[in-house]
Amino acid sequence: MGVDGCFDDGEPPTVTLSGTAATGRAIAGATIRADCAQGWGTTVSDSSGNYSLTFAATLPCVITAVSANTTLHSLAFAGGTFNTTPETELMMVYLASQLGTDVTHLVGNLPSNGHFQQVLGNATDVLAAETAVATNVQQRYQVTLTVPAFLTTPFVVGQPGVDSDLRALANAGVIDTSGMPSQAAVSLLSQAGAAKPL
Repeated sequence: MGVDGCFDDGEPPTVTLSGTAATGRAIAGATIRADCAQGWGTTVSDSSGNYSLTFAATLPCVITAVSANTTLHSLAFAGGTFNTTPETELMMVYLASQLGTDVTHLVGNLPSNGHFQQVLGNATDVLAAETAVATNVQQRYQVTLTVPAFLTTPFVVGQPGVDSDLRALANAGVIDTSGMPSQAAVSLLSQAGAAKPL
């Protein structure tokens, strides 16, 4: 296995991804799957929504958390902490719209689409999408995120920071009772992304 980051043996390098799956409450027991430009890995979140997986992959990776009626997406452009929340789902909606597609096709076509890989692997493009979520939510819903870097900031459910932002977003109607972004919030970010194509 290419743990040294070399591809001499034809295997991709080993990647470690971790994060928290939450909606304002922990998504415990969620199936977490990372589908990458090359390779994939899977695990289950713990009772606090935390997850960690180490596997052979070529970045970027799309992360999907599935539990009951909630399916949320995120992404990783490097190894490290990458959370999966309704905020990251909105970020993915924005990026997909920038790329002229939807989240389902973005996830499904990542391994075969070089342009998708280029954009999702570019920290500047991803962090611009993260900023777009914070800006649009503030303008439309008057919620100012205390942690606008929600993708990569470690957090604990029930504590101030990313989790309290999630609760504020739920109170403002950005997140519905199932833990998913509301249709209005999805439409907002979809339109915003389409206006700034990549």
